[in-house]
Parts: sequence; C-alpha cells; structure tokens
Amino acid sequence: MILLPVEIIRDPEHAAALLQPARLQMLECLAEPGSASSVARRLNLPRQQVNYHLRELEKHGFVEFQSERRAGNCVERLLKATAASYVISPEALGRLAVPGKLPQDRFSAAYLVSAAAGIIRDLAIAGIRAARAGKRIATLTAETEIRFRSAQDRHAFSEELAQTLAKLTVKYHDATAPGGRSFRVLLGAWPAITRPESETAAATRLE
Repeated sequence: MILLPVEIIRDPEHAAALLQPARLQMLECLAEPGSASSVARRLNLPRQQVNYHLRELEKHGFVEFQSERRAGNCVERLLKATAASYVISPEALGRLAVPGKLPQDRFSAAYLVSAAAGIIRDLAIAGIRAARAGKRIATLTAETEIRFRSAQDRHAFSEELAQTLAKLTVKYHDATAPGGRSFRVLLGAWPAITRPESETAAATRLE
C-alpha cells in the first residue's frame, strides 16, 4: 500500500473517530508498519488501550492490515496508516459547514474561508473519482509572499491582479472546445503568520 500524502475526510463519523489526540499519535507511529505492542511502547500506553483505538482506526479506514509476525508465543498484526496527514472537509460538519448569508466581498475574511472550504470539498470529491479511474488529479498551485508598503499599495495590487486574471480568462477560456475541461481558479491573500501560536498566546497574556 502506498502512503497517501493527504487524505480528505468527508464523513462525520470518520471525522469523529479521528479527532482524538491519542489516535493521531498512533497514526504518526504507523507511518511505517507497526503492531499494537510497538505503538504501546512508543507512546507508553497500555497495549489493551492501544488495541481498542487501533481497531477503531482500522474500522474507519485510517489504518490497513499489512502482515503478521510471530512475537514469542503470539502472532502480531502489523498495521500501517493510510496517509501521512488528514484534512477534514467542511461537509463533514453537515449543516454547520454551510454558513448563512456570507458577504459577497472579496476583501472579507469570511468569504475567503468559505472559498477555501469549497476547495477542500471539491478536491475530496475529485480525489475519489480519480482513484476510481486510476488517475491523478490535474492541479496547479501558485504561491508567493509579498510585503506591501501601505494599504493603498495592497489595494492597487488587488485591482491589478483581478484585471490580469480577467484578461487571462478571456484569452484562454473556450466554453465550446471539444474535449475541453473546466477548472476553477482561486487566488487568495491573507496576513502571513510570522510567529508561532504559542508565542502569540504568551504575548496576549502579558498585555
């Protein structure tokens, strides 16, 4: 089994099964095949407790059986995590994932969050379809960081970027192209995080 870089969780029950700190630690331990005993030793937990959690993780498809090995008088089952990391799709929250009326404002943080959630949801669906077809998802990621001198420069940059995107769309979009395929393009900007959350929390306490 090939370890997926990222697995997107869409089912609420699966999400609930995953969101436990102990289980997340166990998945980290199982980036390579391991047994309940080996995980218990690494995490300093009772083997029975680890066994229970691993059964739940296997039930929900987060770990898969690899092989068996003999350890003394016992036969151990070796398991491996299905992915290196996991992302929970907003649809796993059900109706909570669909907020009321969001402001249709490209400078609104709420609108950006909603758009980002849509990307995760669409990639989850596309990933399942691609896996069924034995294909990879065609994607493109463009990322950079820019420091603006002022709010006015940031606004001017946003306007020029929007105009450039509009020109490129007009140039390359062909709604009637035989065999063509539609893609969604999202460009977002947000304040860069320049210090870890622990430092931010400490600074807040001192204020």
